[in-house]
Amino acid sequence: MSDASYVPPKVWTWDKDNGGAFAGINRPTSGARTEKALPVGKHPLQLYSLATPNGVKVTIMLEELLEAGVKEADYDAWPIRISDADQFGSGFVEINPNSKIPALVDRSGPTPRRIFESGSILIYLAEKFGKFLPTDLDGRTETLNWLMWQMGSAPFLGGGFGHFYAYAPEKIEYAINRYAMEAKRQLDVLNRDLADRRYVAGDEYTIADMAILPWYGFLITDNIYNAAEFLAVHEYEHVVRWAKELRARPAVLRGRMVNRTFGELSEQLHERHNASDFETRTQDKLTSAT
Repeated sequence: MSDASYVPPKVWTWDKDNGGAFAGINRPTSGARTEKALPVGKHPLQLYSLATPNGVKVTIMLEELLEAGVKEADYDAWPIRISDADQFGSGFVEINPNSKIPALVDRSGPTPRRIFESGSILIYLAEKFGKFLPTDLDGRTETLNWLMWQMGSAPFLGGGFGHFYAYAPEKIEYAINRYAMEAKRQLDVLNRDLADRRYVAGDEYTIADMAILPWYGFLITDNIYNAAEFLAVHEYEHVVRWAKELRARPAVLRGRMVNRTFGELSEQLHERHNASDFETRTQDKLTSAT
């Protein structure tokens, strides 16, 4: 239970020691904290990210584009270690003033173009290469409906439930109950949608699936926050079916590994510069990780 004696102050002030697992990097201010240039590889697309759910959305998309034969989607992926505050280096802040991963730079034109926010990056890549976003108005609208649903809903799953259940310095019953209820409501929304659809937006695999999978699908297949049992995710049979099907896709298996600096070593690829970077991890090993 929370402290019933707590009374909010008239004016909030920052306590740098308050914040749980991320107290060392979280502050109420933005902007660069260090001077640090970003590396640049040989491909026009330069990704700066980490294999959190938001980061994995984009590496799945890039690997799916390559799987579909779009050679121009080849990319360099550089790790941004958020626990080391890499996201507050001057080079990163220049391409994303919000200091959140992922961030992408497209150097294919005369002037480098920055793209930040994972949903924006997915739309940008889909439109640039003409893949995974329907061109008919109905299909496009439904896909964007679900993409925006994810962008608006996932903070309640991650920063809400995930934080208070897995990372907060103390277990607060009210907070966990509040966000567990919302996480289950969202899973129910998704489950009802997938009851009569193969993919989230219909019969076509789209950026909506790529956005939702690393959050709600991996909650099931990868047990993020170690919360699958607590949330009884097995109850959402249609989400389970969808998540298992997508989790087995070769591009998803590769995308999940890129910029991954935690977990099993065999599932990590800290930097990605060429398709050959995956050769030391055979498809058999990738498949066995599901």
